[in-house]
Amino acid sequence: MKVLVVLAAVTALCAGAAIPTVPGDNSHYVEGESRYIWMPDGEGVPRLVDLQEPVPQDDLLEARNGANNEYWLFTRQNPNNRQLLLNGNINSIRNSNYRANRPTKVIVHGWNSNGNSGMNPAITSAFLAVQDCNVIVVDWNRLANGAYTIAVNGVPSVGQFLGNFLVWLINNAGGNWNQVHLVGFSLGAHVVGNAGRQAGSRPARITGLDPAGPQWGGNSRALNRNDGQYVEAIHTDGGLLGIFDRIADADFYPNGGRNPQPGCAISTCSHSRAPDLFASSVRTNHFNGRLCSNINQATSNQCNGNALRMGNAIINKRGSGIYGLRTGSSWPF
Repeated sequence: MKVLVVLAAVTALCAGAAIPTVPGDNSHYVEGESRYIWMPDGEGVPRLVDLQEPVPQDDLLEARNGANNEYWLFTRQNPNNRQLLLNGNINSIRNSNYRANRPTKVIVHGWNSNGNSGMNPAITSAFLAVQDCNVIVVDWNRLANGAYTIAVNGVPSVGQFLGNFLVWLINNAGGNWNQVHLVGFSLGAHVVGNAGRQAGSRPARITGLDPAGPQWGGNSRALNRNDGQYVEAIHTDGGLLGIFDRIADADFYPNGGRNPQPGCAISTCSHSRAPDLFASSVRTNHFNGRLCSNINQATSNQCNGNALRMGNAIINKRGSGIYGLRTGSSWPF
């Protein structure tokens, strides 16, 4: 019996440490056990991540510094050409197209991405198409483009610096917390959670797009329902690249919330589907979530309770519970 136990342990260890060879295929992955996982970069290309990669202590210390964040402003007056807003420099605000009487949307990318990664222009253009607003894209690429573990360690600081920037912006240039909506994808979902927390949970709305899962289970710095006035999460690759458990006021589980999403053959596609669904929802507001009695109903697409739209740009949106729905396989889904 002891021999069998030892053999089972060795087999599990080997399986957990085995390097997967098919890009984007995370069928091998076991949460909390596997060492390697495929993650998409900013353009959706699968990149192999070593979750146990040794990281020098100096690099971890550097990761805990979000001072290198950049804040890019887009408005209907400059929909394609960013204006750089500088924390503490009021002239950078006065010389920009920022207007205090407009709603303000903040978009935060995930790992191995930057402010130009595809999700940012997609969501920015969607917001500007339906509303005259300030859109601030946060570029935190100096931390996001390092080892995954470094990026994870940097998330709280990136979020805190973002929260402090928004407090300074509204205090000095004007604005209304009841008109602030933060949106983050993957690691960016945890960034906006930390930003909302730093700002005293004053943002009217926070949307987490498939909040990152690896190294976030039981992490007190993860996005949660207390980070804003209303917090929602859209789960598309739960249990693999995304968190599957309920973490927000309203948690949406399109197509069961897991891989594969319709039209996706690999997990990295399912993870990246969340910002695509959100961009579509801002433009069309056609995703009709139905309240579920429990998570099992959501997983099996058997929810038929009260309706709540998934995503969209409505700032005073409110809701609570678990919601299931079906989407299509291609734009606008």
